[in-house]
Amino acid sequence: MKSILTPLGPKADKDTVRRHNLSLVLRAVRDEGESGEATRAGVAARVGLTRAAVSSLVEQLMDSGFLTESGKTFSGQAGRPGTALKVARTGPAGLGVEINIDYVSVCVVDLAGTGRVRQTEHLDNRGAPAEEVLARAAAIAARTLDSAREQELRPVGAALALPGLVSGGAVRQAPNLGWNDVPAQDLFGDALAALRPGHEALPVTSENEANLAALAELWFGGLGDVRSFLYLTGEIGVGGALVVNGELLRGAHGFAGEIGHVVVDPEGPECRCGSRGCLEQYAGQSALLRAAGVEGAGGGAGVLELERRARAGDERTVAAVAEAGRMLGRVVSGAVNLVDPDAVVLGGIYRGLMPWLSPPADEELTARVVSGLWPPGSGRLRASSVAGDAARGAAALVVQDVLDDPVAYAEPSGV
Repeated sequence: MKSILTPLGPKADKDTVRRHNLSLVLRAVRDEGESGEATRAGVAARVGLTRAAVSSLVEQLMDSGFLTESGKTFSGQAGRPGTALKVARTGPAGLGVEINIDYVSVCVVDLAGTGRVRQTEHLDNRGAPAEEVLARAAAIAARTLDSAREQELRPVGAALALPGLVSGGAVRQAPNLGWNDVPAQDLFGDALAALRPGHEALPVTSENEANLAALAELWFGGLGDVRSFLYLTGEIGVGGALVVNGELLRGAHGFAGEIGHVVVDPEGPECRCGSRGCLEQYAGQSALLRAAGVEGAGGGAGVLELERRARAGDERTVAAVAEAGRMLGRVVSGAVNLVDPDAVVLGGIYRGLMPWLSPPADEELTARVVSGLWPPGSGRLRASSVAGDAARGAAALVVQDVLDDPVAYAEPSGV
């Protein structure tokens, strides 16, 4: 049998090794800081480098503005106290921009993953030309960048969170926006650059909004040891994403997770995607408001009214939410049987509706998951954390690039 040889990359030189080790140390300090205080000795033990090597790397990261010292820390053991290290609250950061059907949300996240600036505007983007929507988003982003600069933060890139099928910097199809083959990255980048003359243009990337919300849940949510989960976000439509062993599953063309367009009933209501009976026609925001009789209240106001009526025990509202839960459970059970995640996480408008949505969804999952691993009240169906959303996930995606190679993002006057 003929073997297949994998081409080898170039041999790592000293500079490449040092850049890799700088990333290791920076990530270790950030991770240790989430649970306590990081010291040079603690980082050395964590990454497997000598104390002297770590001290040299820490000095370089401090000179470049990525790390700071914050006093002495005592371990309770013999020996001199260590100096506590923290990720800097100033310097490189990420800009995340979520463009959804009825709002635009922009945030800046620092190296520790903390959201530092947030601006959200509720806008009806349906029917508006894509160039206009992206120009509005760029204007909000420009104001957010000004606020970040006041806090001595320096966003080094922007990531767009977009609804629909996103690939190669373009929205291939976003039925609820009416977008087809829209070069979103270029349009947004050009609009932002035009608003900031004299500033270097920010590199822009893009990703499906449900994917980025799922990453935010992975990085900032309360999932504990869960590393494989299906994430659903309820908005005007229904978005989905799948995380397997801590990695986002994008599929062969980047379109994995379009669970909102799984057909529940081929004779059902016509969907904007051109099909009939898609899940979002039963469990999307518009469908829920219509079924509950919440007329004339769109967007956030409609969802708040829906929650208010459900809490008050309004029979029509409770029945509408329960039916949406059943449809969700029916479709999600197929996905659970296919990919066997540890948990199913419901975000967006579903988070506030969980008391009425979850029981019928859980009932469907218990009845339909063939492994028998979904007993009633298993806890595998859960609400998303308030700490994660697509804009924050987008900003954190930029920060991940900084953590991967801090040297590439050092100030020009730095190392």
